[in-house]
Amino acid sequence: MKLLDELKVKIFADGADMDGILELYRNPYITGFTTNPTLMQKSGISDYEKFSRQLLEKISDRPISLEVFSDEFDDMERQARKISTWGKNVYVKIPVTNTRRESSAGLVRILAAEGVQLNVTALMTLEQVNTVSRALENHAPSYISVFAGRIADTGRDPMLQMKKAVEIMSPYKTQELIWASPRELLNIFQADEIGCHVITVSHDILKKLSQVGKDLDDYSLDTVRMFYSDAQKAGFKL
Repeated sequence: MKLLDELKVKIFADGADMDGILELYRNPYITGFTTNPTLMQKSGISDYEKFSRQLLEKISDRPISLEVFSDEFDDMERQARKISTWGKNVYVKIPVTNTRRESSAGLVRILAAEGVQLNVTALMTLEQVNTVSRALENHAPSYISVFAGRIADTGRDPMLQMKKAVEIMSPYKTQELIWASPRELLNIFQADEIGCHVITVSHDILKKLSQVGKDLDDYSLDTVRMFYSDAQKAGFKL
C-alpha cells in the first residue's frame, strides 16, 4: 500500500474547533482547511466573522474555505464578496443550490469571472458537476466539492462517479475536485487512486493517520490487549 508521503491527493482538515485546527496546522500532511455553518454551530461559534478573521490571522499560507449562509442569491453574492476580502487564501463556499433547489450556477459564473476564489459545495450528481464546472471555467482557482461520503451512505459506490467528475473537470486547469464527507481513512487512498485533487477529512478521522501502514499482526495484538484490559477494569466475573 502507499504511504502518506507517496500520495498525490491533498488532505484538507474539515472542522471548526480552533484548537484542533491549529494543532493540525502543525501537521505537514494537512495543506488546507474547510469549515461550514453546521460545524461552526456544533462548536458553539456565535460570531461568524470574528471566528473567521481570527482563523485567518493565524493561518495565512494555506487555503481556507468559508461558506456563505444566505438562501437568497443576491445576499449570497453580498456575503461572498465580503468574505473574499478577508484574506488572499480565502475560498468562498457557495452551495450548489439554495433550499428551493434553484441552481447557483449563475452566481458562480459572475463571481468566478470577477476573480473570486470559490469552493462550490454539496454536489452529489455528475450533472451538477458538469453545470458548475462550465460556470467556473478557467477563471480564478476554484474547488468543486462532491460529497462522496453521503453518496456512499445511499448504498452507491462513489468511486466511478468521482473518477468521471475528474474527467469532466479536466479541461479546466484552475479547477480542483474535492472528495468531501469521507467516512473512513481508506477514502484518502481511494481519492488518490482515481486522481482526485483534494480530500477534506474531519478531525476524528485525521487522528487515525498514525495508523497508516501499521503491521496488522501488531494491530490484532493491540486489539486483544484492549479487550482484556477493559474487561479487567470493569471487574467482570463469571
